[in-house]
Amino acid sequence: MRPAHPREREVGMAYYVSDADGTGGRLREADGDFRVRELERFDAEPVDADPGSYNHLVLRVTLSGWDTNDFAKRLSDALGISRERVAWAGTKDKYAVTTQLFSVAGVDPDDLPDVRDADVEVVGRAGRSIEFGDLAGNEFEIAVTDPAAPDNAEAVADDLRAFGGGTAAAPNFFGQQRFGSKRPVTHEVGLRVVREDWAGAVMAYLGNPRESEPEGTREAREFVEETRDWAAALERFPRRLGYERSMLHALVETGGTEPADFRAALEEVPSNLQRLFVHAAQSYAFNRILSERLDRGLPFDRPVEGDVVCFADTDAPDGLALPDTDRLQRVTADRVDTVARHCERGRAFVTAPLVGTETDLGDGEPGDIERAVLDDLNLSPGDFDLPGEFGSTGTRRAVLVRTDLSVERDPLRFSFTLPKGSYATVILREFLKCDPLDLG
Repeated sequence: MRPAHPREREVGMAYYVSDADGTGGRLREADGDFRVRELERFDAEPVDADPGSYNHLVLRVTLSGWDTNDFAKRLSDALGISRERVAWAGTKDKYAVTTQLFSVAGVDPDDLPDVRDADVEVVGRAGRSIEFGDLAGNEFEIAVTDPAAPDNAEAVADDLRAFGGGTAAAPNFFGQQRFGSKRPVTHEVGLRVVREDWAGAVMAYLGNPRESEPEGTREAREFVEETRDWAAALERFPRRLGYERSMLHALVETGGTEPADFRAALEEVPSNLQRLFVHAAQSYAFNRILSERLDRGLPFDRPVEGDVVCFADTDAPDGLALPDTDRLQRVTADRVDTVARHCERGRAFVTAPLVGTETDLGDGEPGDIERAVLDDLNLSPGDFDLPGEFGSTGTRRAVLVRTDLSVERDPLRFSFTLPKGSYATVILREFLKCDPLDLG
């Protein structure tokens, strides 16, 4: 185990579990170097099914250089419909080639527009929209550009197999993308939202300049921090920063002096981004809990007394070990060995909390870790009883992610499958051990 990069420590990832030196290099030199294909559990009827009963057109879309949200907006704008009628199971990165399902309510195949860098295949029709629960996992094929020491990949892989009890595994951290790769602030916004510091949340998003940003953007953020002159700031913020400008427009309209004004400004951004703020706060706390578990030397591939485990989803695609966090069990002293055998066979998974109003914390040392991190962040489950999209009941999440990993060294390329919600970069960071900005 060795200390993580300072940028990673900023979002709660304190360590690499592999002691081996990294390969170096960078990801996403070209979109085609990072390929993702979703594994879904969603059945569609034939495309000629009755549109009255099956109102949702199901599409399989391969995108190059498109963020999922941006593509959905482009598609809905071209169709002249609300973006809320476009649905998908998982949000994908812009700098990649991604293949995933979309559903669109109330349109026919002949209505579909041509969209650049988007290959759209009509799969059929469905009686409901696609939802997050329809996603089971993702297949990745990822190439590394300019690795300094590609032969180090073998030693890293050995370390990850040892950590996973025989199968390559890593702590199931939330990756840098969850918080903003170049400007990791979404958790800072979320922590203020949970404390109902609406003004602080807005300023964490509008202000908070980072060296990784263009000079003009940094200056605009510095200006709004110093002056809170919303109208003048609106003139300075680049048009590409649409969410910031939406907040500023709202503050100009309301005056931007009362807590309700700032909450209204936050509610100007799309609902999924409102939820992301709170989810990022939960994710940051989760990362901190995993780092503390590593620090104390507790295992990840098997439980200790006081842990809460979940069981495998029996409906997952063949070969994919998918945690089902609706099926939880607290591990008592007399059950540790039995549950450990289930974990070894991929039938159970040790979990940690994504804290919310209905979250039950662990017992024993795992519970001590969870409570210590939440106390340090001045958080409790009841804090997530918030209005609108900002509220969260919470859940639990597996602390370990295992994968059958394939590594090619000339050129350096990785192929693997992960369950939904797990980040490819938490595997690859162990191999590259680079600045997370180079992970894309």
